[in-house]
Amino acid sequence: MSVCFDIDGHLARVTIDRPERMNAVDAETERALEAIWQKIEKDERIRCVVLTGAGERAFSAGADLKSGSGFSGLEYWARQNPNGFGGIALRESLAVPVIARVNGLALGGGLEMVLGCDIVIAADTARFGLPEAKVGRLPLDGGMVALQRLVPRNIAAGLMLTGRMMSAAEAAACGLANAVVPAEALDAEVDAWVADILACAPLSTKAIKATLRKTAHLSPREARALQTPELTAALLSEDQDEGVRAFREKRAPVWQGK
Repeated sequence: MSVCFDIDGHLARVTIDRPERMNAVDAETERALEAIWQKIEKDERIRCVVLTGAGERAFSAGADLKSGSGFSGLEYWARQNPNGFGGIALRESLAVPVIARVNGLALGGGLEMVLGCDIVIAADTARFGLPEAKVGRLPLDGGMVALQRLVPRNIAAGLMLTGRMMSAAEAAACGLANAVVPAEALDAEVDAWVADILACAPLSTKAIKATLRKTAHLSPREARALQTPELTAALLSEDQDEGVRAFREKRAPVWQGK
């Protein structure tokens, strides 16, 4: 399998397992990732996902150019996955938080997958870039449209128009990465973020993610008034009463997800 998928309690780990190819994504890997995201969306046990690449060199170097799709650039654009690169870059149907564990290079589609995550934890050796223009391509699967919505426009333009790479420290400085740690501390840092997410009410995290994803184009007043199914479920949940009760009783809440 080109992608490893493991579930441990409420946590799912998705690992692109092609270290010999810098975890580049070929057609088989793309299909495997899409199938995994669909499984996660149907599994109520899962409350958090960690996405990463195998080994220490790369999160993902993006599309595997050596595999060759046989399509022209225009044909590729016309056939593109509506969910973006790796099925995650532009995905709107995944309700649970996704953490990008960036252990090395995140280039092209690799960066596009990072852009589809909600929290980004990077090793200090990680590098980010959208070098498509250097090989006559375009960051079609999310990069051109998502990056400028997450970082200042000129930062996004600089990366895409030059093909340069951004360091982990630079990514943190412009708001792309939530945390940057030494490589040997990466797993501990990711685990700490996972623990904090799992300590929160699952319906609350779903409602927050839905609001973040669905209201960025609206004014604050319009966004506040938007009634998503996730928001309604959280406001009508038993967990909201449990949270207040646990606070008053000075104990950890026991979330039921309902």
